[in-house]
Amino acid sequence: MTTGWRRHIRPRRGFDRSRESIPAIVQITVAASVAYAFAHLVLGHAAPLLAATVTISSLGLVRDARPRRVLETVIGMLVGVLVSELIVVALGSGTWQLAVALITTLIIARFLSAQPSFAIAAAIQSVIVIAIPGSMPFIRLVDGLVGAVAALLATALLPRRPLREATRAADALFAAFDGAATTVIQAMRRGDRVRADRGLEKARSLQPLVDDWRTSLDSGLAVARISPFLRRQGAELQRQERMRAALDLATRNLRVIARRVVYSLDDREPRPIAADLLAHIMRGADTLGQSVHDIALEPVALETLRAVAARLDPRDLAPESSLGDQNIIAALRPLVVDLLTAAGMPVAEARATMPRI
Repeated sequence: MTTGWRRHIRPRRGFDRSRESIPAIVQITVAASVAYAFAHLVLGHAAPLLAATVTISSLGLVRDARPRRVLETVIGMLVGVLVSELIVVALGSGTWQLAVALITTLIIARFLSAQPSFAIAAAIQSVIVIAIPGSMPFIRLVDGLVGAVAALLATALLPRRPLREATRAADALFAAFDGAATTVIQAMRRGDRVRADRGLEKARSLQPLVDDWRTSLDSGLAVARISPFLRRQGAELQRQERMRAALDLATRNLRVIARRVVYSLDDREPRPIAADLLAHIMRGADTLGQSVHDIALEPVALETLRAVAARLDPRDLAPESSLGDQNIIAALRPLVVDLLTAAGMPVAEARATMPRI
């Protein structure tokens, strides 16, 4: 029983999630508390529930904390509040009024935005307005506006360490990229078709990590443009975005390489030359991953990759090998170009580092 509970709950992962969410939790807590206090103490509203709920729902715990996403959520909720307030004024509140408010809110919200979350946010606030009677018409709309302003100010003035989030996402991608390539290298050294299949499976699972890094960077760059506290991080976020774009292509090329290795290992014969080349490439990729934390390592990664690029001529490296073996070596060339680009080299120059074939 205990073993099954631990398998499903995994306390360590829960602690990690809680620790990683602390910046977002602090942001939400401060913003919601300030919004509630302003509506209650300054505006004199007895129970400004929507001031807090709009703030909390707008900010959320999602990775994407871009001001535009926050603003879209805010608008959705205010649409729901406004529609329900109009229905309460015209028809009163009750069970059938709730149904009318929901139908109207969802139709209007779907008309205004293609995002399903926009309509759901509007519908939830609509239900709150109908279900909890207010003392004065449209007072809850004012509370919602207070929450909206608090959420937008918090996005700019209480940012969530976007560079840290992006760096964590980069580390996860580089680690998984290295794991997939290492499995492919082992398969080529041993002539192991089963291990090659496993390497291909790992390579295919990299895209969600690329997407996570993209989301973190998009959010960080958007917040850095409006936050006075994050503008200095903009250059580093831009550098990571350049790396991410190139790594996106590199992961795709790794999948191509892994597929070719799977097909070539039908004969169960080792491919030591290609294995050594890919291992050399991954040493450069590993140094590139470390350069996310220390930019001084970027030139080191560049030189490591440049050294292997200069050797990538299948005819010189494996003149007696089969066409399939030479194709594996040829498939390494686009991978090196992508990694050189990630390290800061222009694409044309990266292609020129390799011998013509």
